[in-house]
Amino acid sequence: MNAEIIAIGSELLTPFRQDTNSLYLTAKLNELGVDVIFKTIVGDNRDHLTGAATLAISRADIVIFMGGLGPTEDDLTREAVAAALGLELYRDPEIVANLEKRFAARGSKMSPNNAQQADVIAGATILPNANGTAPGQWISEEYGGRDKTILLLPGPPHELKALFEEQCMDRLRAKLPPQYIATRELKVALMGESQCDQRIAPIYRRYPDVETTILAGTGEIQIHLKTRAPFLDEAQERLEELIQEIEEELDDFVFSDNGESMEQIVGYYLQMRNATLAVAESCTAGLLAQRITSVSGSSRYFLGGAVVYSNQLKTDFADVPPELIAEHGAVSQEVAAAMAEGIRKRCGATFGVGITGVAGPTGGTPEKPVGLVFHALAGERGTEVIQRNFPGDRKRIRWFASQMALDMIRRKLM
Repeated sequence: MNAEIIAIGSELLTPFRQDTNSLYLTAKLNELGVDVIFKTIVGDNRDHLTGAATLAISRADIVIFMGGLGPTEDDLTREAVAAALGLELYRDPEIVANLEKRFAARGSKMSPNNAQQADVIAGATILPNANGTAPGQWISEEYGGRDKTILLLPGPPHELKALFEEQCMDRLRAKLPPQYIATRELKVALMGESQCDQRIAPIYRRYPDVETTILAGTGEIQIHLKTRAPFLDEAQERLEELIQEIEEELDDFVFSDNGESMEQIVGYYLQMRNATLAVAESCTAGLLAQRITSVSGSSRYFLGGAVVYSNQLKTDFADVPPELIAEHGAVSQEVAAAMAEGIRKRCGATFGVGITGVAGPTGGTPEKPVGLVFHALAGERGTEVIQRNFPGDRKRIRWFASQMALDMIRRKLM
C-alpha cells in the first residue's frame, strides 16, 4: 500500500512557513507498513487543488489532505476533493448545531461563514475534531477499479495529530494488510559519495527488496535502508543481513549503523575507555568543542579547552613555544602537535586535540592555501598529525576540520 500527502495553503509556498505535518504523517504511515510515494504542496486555488486531488487519487491508495477546512473563502479543500471524485457536498445540520453551541459556550454568536465547516462530501464519515471547529472526513471510494482511502484533516498541527491518533490510526490498521517497514541508517566518515557507492553497489543490488538511498553530507555519507515484510522481525533481519555485508566492505569507515552522530560515537568510546579530552582550536574557533558538548552528559569526558586564534594565545593557553611558530608558522604540523600536547597537559586530559589551518576565504598562500588544515591528537603514547586540504567555503572547511578531528579520536579509541 502507498500514500500521497497533500499540504494545502498558499502560505506554505512562501519562505516563511514550512509543512511539518507531513513528517509526522509519514512516520505514522510507515508504522502501518505504508510507503509515502508523493508529497505535494498546493496553494489556495480551487482549480489547482482539484487537479492535484485528481492526480493523487489516480495514483495512490491512500490520499491525505491537510488544511483548507476552515471558515474562510480560501478554505477550498472540501469543494476540490468533491469535484475530483464527482461527488456532491451537503451541509450537515448536526455539525452546524455543534458549532453554534461551541460559540455560545464562549459567549459569542457564530458568524454565518463558519457554517461551511459543516459541508460534508457525500458518503464521507465525519471525524470529530476535539481541538478545533473543523471536523475531518474519511472517504472510502472505488476509483479506477481500485479501492481508495481519502482523508481530509485540519491543518493546525495540534488538531491534525490528535485527530489522526484518535480517529484514523485504528481505522487504517483494521483496513490494511499486516505489514511492517523497517529502516536503518549507516553513517560513513570522510569518504566520497561516488567512492562509497562504487564499493557497496554490488552488494545492495543483490537485495532488490531493500530500498537503498545514499546521501552526501559534509564529511560523512548517510546510507538509508528500508524494507517491508509481514512481520517486523523479518524486515529487521533482512536489513541486518545487508548491513553486515556493507560493514565488512567499508570496515572502519562506518562509524554508526543506527543513525548516531559522530560526536555521540566519540562520546561512547571515551566513556568506554574511561578517557577524557581537551581541545585547542584555531581555525575551527570552538566548533569542535561545541559539537562535543552538544551531547548530553559530555561533562563526564570533556574537560574543556581553548580557542587560540592569535599566536600569543597559542603560547599562553596551549604552551606552544614562540620559536616554533616563528620557524614553521602558525599553520603547520609542528604547531598543531604542540597545541595538542600543550592543552592535554594544561587540562590533565587523557587526549588533547590541536587544530590549525586556513579557513578562508582570505589568508591563503601558494604554500598554505585556503582549506589547508592540520589536526593533531596527543596521548600518552605520542602525537599523531594529519594534514588535509578541504574544499568549499569557510563554513564547510571548518565543519570538515571538526569532523576529521572527531574521526581521529574515534579511530584511536576503537
